[in-house]
Amino acid sequence: MLFQIEPSLRSIYALNKSGNRHKCTVCNFESKTWITISNGDNLCPKCGSLSRDRRLWKLISENYLIDNISVLDFSPSRSLFRKWKKTKNTNYTASDLSGDFISEVNFDITNISQANETYDLIICYHILEHVIDDSNAMQELYRVLKPNGTILIQTPFKDGEIYEDYSITSKEERLIHFGQEDHVRFYSINGLKERLENVGFKIEVKQFDEDLYSGFTQNETILIASK
Repeated sequence: MLFQIEPSLRSIYALNKSGNRHKCTVCNFESKTWITISNGDNLCPKCGSLSRDRRLWKLISENYLIDNISVLDFSPSRSLFRKWKKTKNTNYTASDLSGDFISEVNFDITNISQANETYDLIICYHILEHVIDDSNAMQELYRVLKPNGTILIQTPFKDGEIYEDYSITSKEERLIHFGQEDHVRFYSINGLKERLENVGFKIEVKQFDEDLYSGFTQNETILIASK
């Protein structure tokens, strides 16, 4: 019920936030301020998008939206799920295994129950750091992606090498070692790039500058995987 009434509640909340200092790329709301949350990220007052949601949608809308595109999105934010559902001429499927996100299916990313070469675009944002068998997940992503298709991938990153230790299983220890209770590793940019290349992907690493008007953060990194 909360998911259903959230857009109405946010619209009411945003009434006194209207202005011309910022503009959300997801809902196009123009505001006088972002809503800063505990981790320092900025939310849109109207749709609740995070900075990474706004950057992601800008990248998608400018580069990947074509008629009848087939899209698979793993655990999308609510703001982007709703944006996709309003976007015409798209075959969009949202999947979530955790139960924490709005979704239509519950695919296991290590065993995706779809035919080979099904999707033009796959969004895999902040997913792989939760998956112990990430190699199998990457192989499955490669399998269901169409030739010339694209996967947009992001995780938290660290300098140096990938850090993972499968003997760390408690929520408390995972929080200490990996930054979140349900994470199983910390990727490095080069380490994730190499693992994706090992299953056949061509990888482009893109880093972006800060943009206060759109609420984008400095040095945000996205891996663009193509087949």
